[in-house]
Amino acid sequence: MYNELITYRPIGVVENEFDQPGHGAEMREIVSRIVLDSDLMDGLIGLETGQQLLVLFHFHLSRGFDLLQHPQGDRSRPLRGVFSLRSPRRPNPIGATAVELIEMKDNVLYVKGLDAINGTPVLDIKPA
Repeated sequence: MYNELITYRPIGVVENEFDQPGHGAEMREIVSRIVLDSDLMDGLIGLETGQQLLVLFHFHLSRGFDLLQHPQGDRSRPLRGVFSLRSPRRPNPIGATAVELIEMKDNVLYVKGLDAINGTPVLDIKPA
């Protein structure tokens, strides 16, 4: 097993109206902004409006994890393994969401479908 420490530097940050985790479906309905580090703007060349992107981000408010969890914390639902859920409480608090690129203005990407909260560090953006 690989035991070396892995570190990442965020490439940007999420801006939207959600300061606390909410219901994912509600979050995915709004347009969020990803403000990219301006030094990385050349990395946006080739992206097109309407394109589907995969946004990888760090669950910066998440602490600890359980291998078995109730989906969305709903105790009426049976326990499932963390790797079968979108829960932020994971061994490595990394989130991934496919989004639609609505618009780009300089170093700001306007996306729909993102279920990350305001202030979330963005780790990477890839074509979906």
